Amino acid sequence: MPETLEKIRSPYGSWESPITAENVSAAGVRLSSVSVDGDDVYWLEGRPLEGGRSVLVVRRTDGTIEDITPDGFNVRTTVHEYGGGAYLVNDGIVYFSNFQDQRIYGQVAAGAPEPLTPETASRVRFSDGRVTVDGTAMYCVRESHPKDGGEAVNEIVRLLLDGTGEQAVVATGRDFYAAPRLSTDDRSICWLAWDHPNMPWDTSFLEVADLDDLGEVSNVRVMAGCDGVSIYQPEWGPDSRLYFVSDESGWWNLYVLGSDGGALPLAPVEAEFGHPMWGLGGSTYGFLSDGRLIATWSKDAIAGMGVVYPDGRGVTPIDIPFTSLGASYGNVAIHDTADGPHVVGLGASSRAGVAVVSISISNGTSKILKRGSTASVDPGYLSDAEPISFSVSDGQTSHAIWYPPKNRDFAGSPEEKPPLIVMSHGGPTSQTDGSLSMGVQFWTSRGVSVVDVNYRGSSGYGRAYRDALQGTWGLYDAEDCIAAARHLADRGLVDSDRMAIRGGSAGGYTTLVALAFHDVFAAGASYYGVADLTALAEETHKFESRYLDGLIAPYPEGKAVYDERSAIKHVDGLSAPLILLQGLEDKVVPPEQARMMADALRQNGVPFALLEFEGEQHGFRKAENAIRSLEAELYFYGRILGFEPADDIEPVAIEGRPQ
Repeated sequence: MPETLEKIRSPYGSWESPITAENVSAAGVRLSSVSVDGDDVYWLEGRPLEGGRSVLVVRRTDGTIEDITPDGFNVRTTVHEYGGGAYLVNDGIVYFSNFQDQRIYGQVAAGAPEPLTPETASRVRFSDGRVTVDGTAMYCVRESHPKDGGEAVNEIVRLLLDGTGEQAVVATGRDFYAAPRLSTDDRSICWLAWDHPNMPWDTSFLEVADLDDLGEVSNVRVMAGCDGVSIYQPEWGPDSRLYFVSDESGWWNLYVLGSDGGALPLAPVEAEFGHPMWGLGGSTYGFLSDGRLIATWSKDAIAGMGVVYPDGRGVTPIDIPFTSLGASYGNVAIHDTADGPHVVGLGASSRAGVAVVSISISNGTSKILKRGSTASVDPGYLSDAEPISFSVSDGQTSHAIWYPPKNRDFAGSPEEKPPLIVMSHGGPTSQTDGSLSMGVQFWTSRGVSVVDVNYRGSSGYGRAYRDALQGTWGLYDAEDCIAAARHLADRGLVDSDRMAIRGGSAGGYTTLVALAFHDVFAAGASYYGVADLTALAEETHKFESRYLDGLIAPYPEGKAVYDERSAIKHVDGLSAPLILLQGLEDKVVPPEQARMMADALRQNGVPFALLEFEGEQHGFRKAENAIRSLEAELYFYGRILGFEPADDIEPVAIEGRPQ
């Protein structure tokens, strides 16, 4: 539609928008895992139009971009189910985990991938590897799943790269391992380790061992970490000292081990130089050839970058044109170019989606190497992010990002206020920022306002804020989402009678408890959300099998608390219509959870819709399913909140409501 001098008056939610569900799906090309090998920059692309296949891509020095991964291969590991650290490149040789069989393959240049580990029907998985100086072996995380279905065993192993598949255990006995890193002379190795019931952002340890010529370890000792302290991203510097991130101060800050084994802070600031380690292989800093560090951080949901000095002189910020850099599971790496050193990573801002970017360390200028989406949207359809804060219980403050409706061609009636969607992120130990999201703009460009909540328990605001959800999951997160909605309604910015809440995974749980225990929202959408905490505790995968001990209570002795906070146990409190969207191969939140919720809603006479998707796991990767789920959600809200979408949408069967 051409630019008009006067906007068309139309009910909120019914505006025509150029941002379609197809655009959102295309924008969902997932860029991740940036790395550098010599002059070349590599990254992964998760492609919904290829069934969610993850492809390794390289950008050469002449600017050409090409796929490395041939058809029939999918670069993805399922260690900890969430993966990460699925590939590495060493002197032009690519090593990667293949999703279909979880074997490690080696690939030279444009040659065919060759398997380096035996066939195990995906029972043995690998991640987060590093290759020795002589290129003969890789040290990596191995996760072995017994044939009888018992709990997986996680270890650090030495894998020979000669094609024999020979593996030797380097570290074992802890419940989890991550980040095996070799010293510059291959004489020492470090790794992270933690045990149930902790998650790595609760308590984790940095262990170091000596290595001999045969790869045998000795003198294993803990060098950092203790109860209540989280360690992230250990790296050996050019000076042969061991660097790492610790939240001992209350913030994830950078440290280096001194000659006496003590940890020396390098840049003690109230900012987060680390992320919750949901995925392996993440990085927030790297080294220049002169030993200085280039680090990235997040403060109040805004990214920063700067030079950190190894002698502890602090940090010198570098101005960057991005509000997000690296992302939760992303990487940053140092790239030496003819123009001097650059940082490569994943950058995004409020007006630009995620892209692989290269940032000059000398002046902060940046270059886009590859965008996640080629879709171009007129700024007249883009809503600007507005950070907001508001009071919650116990005299605390919570945070969110507010997006008002915006469309250059349409305006609502002065007598009408827009409906609101409250977004509850997953994790729950995750974070949302103000970077451009087509998923948000899909709603705002149609006249639906959005508030994306960083409730207590979110990362990015320090350890105390993150720990506020310990023992209070299902309470504080729902309370903060409700407080955000009421804050906007009290300001007269949204229609208090047409507020909905949506979320996926842990955000789906928050959605369900907000509807079951509170009478605030008129509708909800749960994407693979947790309905029954007891079922989750008993059925979920190893990585999260004790997660709820901290968020809820130790299990099974705390089962009464689990029942008290499970929406499935309190369906009498449900009165708001709900749409449930679920992948049928989800191992994190099994499909039975959504089905139990649907049965309860049916028995309680509450209108609902249940959409199940074949071949999807925890998070929708296929374009057709991402499109269908988003359009179905729009259709559902239209029917429940009383607006007619302009889109031509296949109807959704809503049980308990006349069609």
